[in-house]
Amino acid sequence: MANYDELFDEQEVREQNKQPFDMDEYIARKKAERDEAYGIIENATVKMQESGESFKSYLDVQAHFDRYSVSNAILIFAQYPDASGPMKTFEDWKRDKVSVAKGAKAITLLEPGKEYEREDGSKGVNYNVKKVFDITQTKDFKKTEHEISYDERTLLKSLITDAPCKMKINNEMAANTNAIYKPDEKTIFVRQGMDGPSIFQALTKELAQAHMDKGEGYRHSDNYITAYCVSYMLCKRYGVPANGYDFKSMPEKYTKMTTKEFRAELGKIRDVAGDISRDMNRVMENLQRSMAKSAPEPTR
Repeated sequence: MANYDELFDEQEVREQNKQPFDMDEYIARKKAERDEAYGIIENATVKMQESGESFKSYLDVQAHFDRYSVSNAILIFAQYPDASGPMKTFEDWKRDKVSVAKGAKAITLLEPGKEYEREDGSKGVNYNVKKVFDITQTKDFKKTEHEISYDERTLLKSLITDAPCKMKINNEMAANTNAIYKPDEKTIFVRQGMDGPSIFQALTKELAQAHMDKGEGYRHSDNYITAYCVSYMLCKRYGVPANGYDFKSMPEKYTKMTTKEFRAELGKIRDVAGDISRDMNRVMENLQRSMAKSAPEPTR
């Protein structure tokens, strides 16, 4: 079913210019734009399944643009992987008195339009193509190193406080195992004596397992790769060193998936990372409020 968003705005412009509005042409053009976007997504998905480095680049994009859908993260990865955000349309940048650099190529994204009902009674959503430019594509952009840094202790506290399972110290785990989630005990066992980044990496992998555990029959080994990717994304999101993660080759599990199945897996990785991030951010916000309340009044 065609989507008629922007239809009347375009009609008004054509009337002002005394040009007849051709609905069939409009529908065909919008469909062609969507088909082009879907083609970019499909080709980029295949590329990721064939290349570990490409997959890693996508994870970097999704980690940074954590609120974007999988489809839009793939579109950014395929067209402009160095994007930093924010992204706005040409008109919105102009409204903000910011000029897009000459020759900058617009980035195609998809935004949801109106819902519709399919013939079988199920609900569907029409998507519209949106052309945007990243802030790095504007004339006034100046690169500055202003990454947000997080205190290690605060990060670790935010991981532990609202965890969906218990945590216990255990120094008798297998060699090279810093933490392990045991589904039958709903507990993460953690080795003592690690530095901050090592604890963060170990905990995020096992917290991902805990978040994915929905009940009887859950197998830790079946979800190792998903948890590994979630942990990597969280490291990138919170500025924790991630040099120990290896994406030189793609896991066989992913190469054997259809592109649709693989994108569903990407959605799972995104959602689990998002669940952990929401828990962390809630704790950090509470900590900041508590610190603000306890801060001494400024002297006059």
